[in-house]
Amino acid sequence: MSPSPVSSTPILRRTLIASGVATAVLAIIAGGVGYLVAQGEGLVSGLLGVLLAALFLAITGISILIANRWYGDPIYVQLFFAIVLGGWLLKLGLFVVAMILLAGQPWLHPMVFFLSIVAGVLMSLAIDVIVLTRMRLPNVSDISLPTEVPEDRAPGRANDIGEGPVDEAPRS
Repeated sequence: MSPSPVSSTPILRRTLIASGVATAVLAIIAGGVGYLVAQGEGLVSGLLGVLLAALFLAITGISILIANRWYGDPIYVQLFFAIVLGGWLLKLGLFVVAMILLAGQPWLHPMVFFLSIVAGVLMSLAIDVIVLTRMRLPNVSDISLPTEVPEDRAPGRANDIGEGPVDEAPRS
């Protein structure tokens, strides 16, 4: 597979991989603390909270990676924003449905669930900051500079209105 021409792609991939590893570690911690606080329902609440936080936070990165596949197309900008906005709407819809389905469940410990979601969000933000501050990204990227002067603009050739060579200053 050829490397992506979009300079943000490696950053997003690294963020998603680091988030996946950190989510596994956080799930173990949240599940353990949840079990200590509220036994079985605490364990399930901690794991579910971390899983939901990781899922919702990964949707944005994945949608941007998917949208970057159309880089270079004439309608790239429109597709990019449509895909990312669609990801955000999907995330919002899934969140509302999940909260409606999980509200008042007897097997869910609300405080463990809430704190595990908050821990998952904070973990993701910390990873984003660490990855973005360590990545080297040029100030100007994703452009290509011309490598050749077009033949009709070459020095010594007549300009468009036929008043002499292009490389000479106008005569006064």
